[in-house]
Amino acid sequence: MAMSKLLRTSHHLKSLKSYFPFTPFASVSRLRFLSYATPEEAAADRRRRKRRLRIEPASSLVHQKQSPPAASSPNPSAPKPPESILALSGSRLVLHNRILALIRDNDLDEAASLVRHSVYSNCQPTIFTANAVLRALLLRSRHADLLALHRFITQANIAPTIITLNLLIQSYCDCGRTGIALENFRLLLKDDALFPPAPSTWRILAKGLVDNGKLQQAVELKDEMLAKAFMPPDPFVYNHIMQGFIKNGVPETAITLYEELQEKLGGEKILNGIVYGNLMKGYFGKKMEEQAMEIYRDVLGDDSKVKFDAVSYNLVLDALGRNGKLEEAINLFGRMLKQHSPPRRFTVDLGSFNVMIDGYCLAGRFQDAVMVFGRMGEQQCTPDTQSYNKLIEHLGSNKLVAEAEELYKEMSDRGINPDECTYGLLVEACFGVNREDDATAYFHKMEELGLRPNANSYNKVIGGLVKIQRLDDADKFFDRMLEREVKPNATSYELLLKGFLDARRLDDGLKMLKGLFLDDGVAFSEQMKELVDEVFREEGREELEKLYEDLKREKAEQLAREAEERARAEALAKEERAKKKREDAENRAAAARACVEAMEVMLRYKKDATDEESPADGSSAPLGGLFGEEKTVNHLL
Repeated sequence: MAMSKLLRTSHHLKSLKSYFPFTPFASVSRLRFLSYATPEEAAADRRRRKRRLRIEPASSLVHQKQSPPAASSPNPSAPKPPESILALSGSRLVLHNRILALIRDNDLDEAASLVRHSVYSNCQPTIFTANAVLRALLLRSRHADLLALHRFITQANIAPTIITLNLLIQSYCDCGRTGIALENFRLLLKDDALFPPAPSTWRILAKGLVDNGKLQQAVELKDEMLAKAFMPPDPFVYNHIMQGFIKNGVPETAITLYEELQEKLGGEKILNGIVYGNLMKGYFGKKMEEQAMEIYRDVLGDDSKVKFDAVSYNLVLDALGRNGKLEEAINLFGRMLKQHSPPRRFTVDLGSFNVMIDGYCLAGRFQDAVMVFGRMGEQQCTPDTQSYNKLIEHLGSNKLVAEAEELYKEMSDRGINPDECTYGLLVEACFGVNREDDATAYFHKMEELGLRPNANSYNKVIGGLVKIQRLDDADKFFDRMLEREVKPNATSYELLLKGFLDARRLDDGLKMLKGLFLDDGVAFSEQMKELVDEVFREEGREELEKLYEDLKREKAEQLAREAEERARAEALAKEERAKKKREDAENRAAAARACVEAMEVMLRYKKDATDEESPADGSSAPLGGLFGEEKTVNHLL
């Protein structure tokens, strides 16, 4: 009876659920005895806990949860995506507005410097701020500064946008380095590129190739765009290529391109007016004036659905003004002014006034050109350096130097900085009216202002001095060009060479001929060779053949020396890279050794601490670990 009662009680107790569920120890290392045999044991336990708190974070002693699996780290070589426009806020927006104010004040050096310094501050600039400075540098043709700033922001790990790459490609094209522009463009076509090229990228590259005489490459670019279906047939790309063929005197190809575009777009009338100006030029170039004017009346009639903006209108204006249709151009310009209603619609811009100035000057109506130039402010169009240069060029070439100089003075009064082209035009204008001293004075002033004249600027002074037989002064300017590390072009050599030959200063001519022949980047034209041979024959000088042979041998030796120097430089660079690689490997190995030594010191320290914690009765065994201590209590197991 007693036994059965005991069994029922035991069964009842087993069926009851525990009010306090059993929770396994999270870590035996946190086990503490609730009583100590002696005060010394209590003090030793306090010391152990303090040491453990110094080694392990306090939070890990309270909650030692299993850490979630680490997320897969991103590929460090993968390109970083650009920031969103939402990043332009707070202090970064204040910095952005400050840099925009510097750009408006034309203080680009300070703007670029502020971008650089801000990278190392707590307020890093956004890519949108960097793009604003890059664009300002591009508009002022400061390509070296643009490339330097772009290289800096790339090294600072500021991810670019498509606008950044467009500015870079545009700069390379403006510098004539279309090969590098194409290389950067090809990076956008790769599968791992963050974004594909935008339509504006194709247009910028097509225009750059055309402007640099790479018309065939522009056609190949257009064909690639169509063949791989990167984007639909683009009227802007076709327009740039059409313009290139018209400049090269092949108007029929421009017309063929228009017909191809029309076919690609379904055979209907093209509703983008950008192509019609160059189409009209194509028909004018083929002496088909009636067809050109028929297109003009068709696409600009009252019931036409073709869309025109300021750029499209300007191309039609230019086609009319350059082909004897000035009255039609004046009427169209008046229509553009009436339709101009910003910000809803823009039909007039600075280019519209420049085109009309060209049309008036080509017709010999210079006063009307000056009057139109003065009307720019009525449409809130501020003339820039290019606008002044265009009018100065027309006035100077027609011997209206006084009017050109008035415009030059007006530029200074309005805070518009003349550039190298401005001074070159003034130099030409002064030589044209026999004011050679004023011409050289303008050139010297250009240098005093810190501007950097190129070979074409020097050629204008050299050519003007050669024309008035001041050959010694012209030779001094040539030497000055070499001292300033400005590379002469073929025209630089030929101007002086022809001047020396005409004056029968054959020894000086031979010196110039030698420089021309040994300059690897300049070609010795057949026409100039024939002129040299003829003059030397007339003077009874027979040493030319021997001179040519000596120059050929000397040039071959020079090329061999240059090749040897390049090979030596490449070998040194390779050795330097290998040395740097070894140093990096040694630094990494030293860092690894230092890390191992630090870990060994930590292990020794923890081992000593564990030895001090070992209990005297042997009821628990110490287990040391790198991230904590664990104790095993036998009687609990």
